[in-house]
Amino acid sequence: MPADLFHSILTNSWSVFLIVLFFGGSIFVHELGHYLAARARGVHVEVFSIGFGPAIFSWKAKDGTRYQIAWLPLGGYVLLPQIADLGPVEGESRVDAADLPPVTYLTKIIVFAAGAVFNVLFAFLIACVIWNIGQPENDESTSTTIGYIAQTVELPDGSHVVSPAAESGLQVGDVVKSIDSRAIKDWDELRQSLSMSSSIEADGRPRAVMTVERAGKTLDLVLHPRVAGEERSRQIGVAPGYVLNVHTVASDSIWAKAGLRAGDRILRLNGALAMNTGALSEALSAEPAKAADLTVLRDGKEMSLILPPRTGANPYAGVEYSIGYHLAHPSPFAQMGPPFMMTFETIWSLINPHSNVGLSKLTGPIGIVHIFHEAADAGIRYVLIFTILINVNLAILNLMPIPVLDGGQIVFATIGRLRGRALPVNFIMGAQSIFVVLLLSMVLYVSFFDVRRWRREAREDKAQAAAPAAPAPAKP
Repeated sequence: MPADLFHSILTNSWSVFLIVLFFGGSIFVHELGHYLAARARGVHVEVFSIGFGPAIFSWKAKDGTRYQIAWLPLGGYVLLPQIADLGPVEGESRVDAADLPPVTYLTKIIVFAAGAVFNVLFAFLIACVIWNIGQPENDESTSTTIGYIAQTVELPDGSHVVSPAAESGLQVGDVVKSIDSRAIKDWDELRQSLSMSSSIEADGRPRAVMTVERAGKTLDLVLHPRVAGEERSRQIGVAPGYVLNVHTVASDSIWAKAGLRAGDRILRLNGALAMNTGALSEALSAEPAKAADLTVLRDGKEMSLILPPRTGANPYAGVEYSIGYHLAHPSPFAQMGPPFMMTFETIWSLINPHSNVGLSKLTGPIGIVHIFHEAADAGIRYVLIFTILINVNLAILNLMPIPVLDGGQIVFATIGRLRGRALPVNFIMGAQSIFVVLLLSMVLYVSFFDVRRWRREAREDKAQAAAPAAPAPAKP
């Protein structure tokens, strides 16, 4: 068996194992919460299922509960005929609920909420593991410094306009402190704050106020993000800034000819700050026939190097950088805070008419599997970090007041409590049937865009593998 094929089989097998363990495990933990709470409150548990639809295999235990794994891995359920009739989703109960003792309102609330509670506890447990083993970070991901400003951004119709960053007067070296009064701690928060922002001007243009620190002074810059890129999200045309420490220099490269050495720190190119590898490569490609003045820091002293003309050569080839990789150990609470905030912000953006975030931006089961696969390739720490996000999402989304979800069942139980009698069964069944169709339609809709993103990433990876190795500047 060829070595590359063997490696591919092992890699994919490992990814599948991690997806089953952590994605399937997250669903299992949620249903386990319902199951244990029901048992503790004396509620009859008829079925414990991972997945929906016909069972792949099942068995009935001595306690009378039928345990099964079903064909549709879109979630799971615990069939509790005393508490809720979810026939459209879980199938009809074989037990007559009238023959079982009634349950209290408190019991219903405890059982319905237990799934979300267990997801939060599972996320907290994984966060404790990350706290111990460390979370991968580098100077690029933790940066809040502007390292590159695009002069234009490409709109969905293919046209180019002046980038909002260039238009606003934003400068390389500016340190972003907040966006619309929300403090920014890293580049991911900066990108999310921009894409999920919903402020608009009176004329309908998107608006964002970016507070930056420049030369010891604090400035408020008003930007007008443009809806751009394949995802049609709000972008301003910037990339993160970080220290360019030279790791290696190929002996036959133009960099070696200029006198660059491993350990040098690149400061400026032709007098302009150099804080981003993609931006540096782009600047060198702009005027390849001219020599370039490179200012570096070596042994604590600044010195000037002259890069020769680069006609016909890849200006990025021959040099590699060290971008401050390290392991951070944030507390479990610090790890779980951002996923909670991001989930609530996403929900708000979906219902806010001024936001540019729509259902097509969401990730469904196919997208989640794809991200787990990529995380598995990157390392177990990334799988654990993504699992925290998934469990926080499951907890919050399941408590939304939507029929079929746990939050909807809590609403039904609460209304019944307030009116002194349960809601009509036909009303509940009708509402649940409608929302089953809506939820399944949404999953199919989101999955279509998941597949499209997956195919686009595959094309980009293929094109990048065939192109010279020069990182393209990001454009949040």
